[in-house]
Amino acid sequence: MQIKGASALVTGGASGLGLASVRRLIAQGAKVVIADLPGSNGEEVARELGDAARFVAADVTSEAQMIAACDAAEALGPLRVLVNCAGRGGAVRIVEKDGSPGSQEAYESVVRVNLFGTFNALRLAASRMAKNEPIDGERGVCVLTSSIAAYEGQVGQVPYASAKAGIVGMTLVAARDLARSEIRVCTIAPGLFDTPLLARLPEEVKLSLGKMVPNPARLGKPDEFAMLVMQIVENPMFNGETIRLDGAIRMAPR
Repeated sequence: MQIKGASALVTGGASGLGLASVRRLIAQGAKVVIADLPGSNGEEVARELGDAARFVAADVTSEAQMIAACDAAEALGPLRVLVNCAGRGGAVRIVEKDGSPGSQEAYESVVRVNLFGTFNALRLAASRMAKNEPIDGERGVCVLTSSIAAYEGQVGQVPYASAKAGIVGMTLVAARDLARSEIRVCTIAPGLFDTPLLARLPEEVKLSLGKMVPNPARLGKPDEFAMLVMQIVENPMFNGETIRLDGAIRMAPR
């Protein structure tokens, strides 16, 4: 899909994988709305990127806030690309070490942001894309973000792994559902990437994590995620697929 002159919506776009995707989309001529939490540095990032970017404070679980983000994108041009990177972690054991049952509240909170938030962003953005005039048989592309935890969730990751597996299960169904509207849907399942989530770790710990990756033996770079986003956007045969981007790592139980 040619995106020059179109708009894109990137959730979680103020940092990490989302920000790298924003930069790539702008480089290809798109106008981008960065949707991220009010406490993020999204406003600062948008100022740095200039007229091609706009920040909208939005929680992906909020219908009203995500409608506002879609409105902002359409004000910049026809909304043709969604990149959903918003998400959060949170450790929950099914039975805690003290014998108490795992927190249902914590489980629901993680699943709500990662899974419901993905569906919310997808449904609202796709409804706008469906009204676009088709270009070479395409009205829009939606790129969702899962994780290798969907396949090899580690101990304590049950809410995160559940949500990310739900996104994998959503992908083909969404692609089939939206085919009549000429909208494609793909998901990227990244492995260990050097994002703000890992930035808090000591450098030696990050190096140790990187050595777990068979090849290349390092953490992934956010721009490598963004490269795949652009390849999905540009190649019309990418549809209904979840693509692992992980250097061939397979996670151990803990």
